[in-house]
Amino acid sequence: MAGLELNVQHLCGTKICSELRVPKSSARCPRFVRTIRASQASDGPDLSVSVNGLHLPNPFVIGSGPPGTNYTVMKRAFDEGWGAVIAKTVSLDSSKVINVTPRYARLHASNGTPKEVIGWENIELISDRPFETMLAEMRQLKQEYPDRILIASIMEEYNKDAWEEIIERVEETGVDALEINFSCPHGMPERRMGAAVGQDCQLLQEVCGWINAKASVPVWAKMTPNITDITQPARIALQEGCEGVSAINTIMSVMGINLDTLRPEPSVEGYSTPGGYSSKAVRPIALAKVMAIGQMMKKEFSGQDVSLSGIGGVETGNHAAEFILLGAHTVQVCTGVMLHGYGHVKKLCSELQAFMERHNFESIEDFRGASLEYFTTHTDLVRRQREAIQKKKAVRLGLASDKEWTGDGFVKQTETMVSN
Repeated sequence: MAGLELNVQHLCGTKICSELRVPKSSARCPRFVRTIRASQASDGPDLSVSVNGLHLPNPFVIGSGPPGTNYTVMKRAFDEGWGAVIAKTVSLDSSKVINVTPRYARLHASNGTPKEVIGWENIELISDRPFETMLAEMRQLKQEYPDRILIASIMEEYNKDAWEEIIERVEETGVDALEINFSCPHGMPERRMGAAVGQDCQLLQEVCGWINAKASVPVWAKMTPNITDITQPARIALQEGCEGVSAINTIMSVMGINLDTLRPEPSVEGYSTPGGYSSKAVRPIALAKVMAIGQMMKKEFSGQDVSLSGIGGVETGNHAAEFILLGAHTVQVCTGVMLHGYGHVKKLCSELQAFMERHNFESIEDFRGASLEYFTTHTDLVRRQREAIQKKKAVRLGLASDKEWTGDGFVKQTETMVSN
């Protein structure tokens, strides 16, 4: 392991301090920036990323959920080489969190042996472990891995005092940043928690104001996809002082109905409830949401130290490259870890480096956001194609109009207009 470098610098003056944490100023940059360097592979392109003053050896982050549920598994993640770990979401009162079993259901591809898992639903709640236990384990992790990035995920009711208390107590463990769960799609909406806040921009604005007035470490707001325009809450979170946004959390879903029992899955005593959908089937939706946020951030927050963490169906290094090409600084993996294990990060890193080598990219920043400029409106696509035809005077593949479709050649004609 490379040598440890840990600096905490006061950006608004000349004082340098290694322990003191103070609330963020009203300026965009946090009052303190923690530069933390960890080991990384020396061969191949540089995978390290610096985001909101935090330095990660690679962009792969354990997403909040079962893979970050206790000290043992988070330690394993660090040992295997993940760039950062986000612990499972905690709240002050875990006694109200009661999970059930079974709480997962899978969607398989229709062919293949063994059947490929392409979709995953969970009805799992946030951490049901005592808050003090989670605090102790996060503190222990930071003591044992001071050069690694540990992010606490927190969620509270609509109560300013509760938010201030949880922030203060969590920061005392030494965590490097906070991710705010504004996006859990199921469980406790009646307490105005999770997506109940993320779907209400007025409520979100107020709560983000409370959080950023108290927090002294970078804050990422985790966005829900269960909303018409995800750029609206993302914009508000950044305007209210959050250093970053994470997207997406799971998609509200019903996995299916067992046609033998006529009961929904996952079945708990014959009953179920809608849950969060993840795994590779959600990736196209996640990419669209990340693209929208990436374009908004590029247009409205250019030059500011704000970040985007992409989430949704990442299981390969190429999947990660897609999110980075749409502006993501980091890429979170949760369900992928549950399916492939903690050691999967090595494969992710090698595949991402292979992509970078193929395009002669030396660093993540060389290609981050490079594909955003290629998204436009359908009207503009029509204009561009018309101009290209006129300029090149070339014949397009495919059909010029709907009247050219024929019944006998329908499949082949369809193929002439597919781009990949």
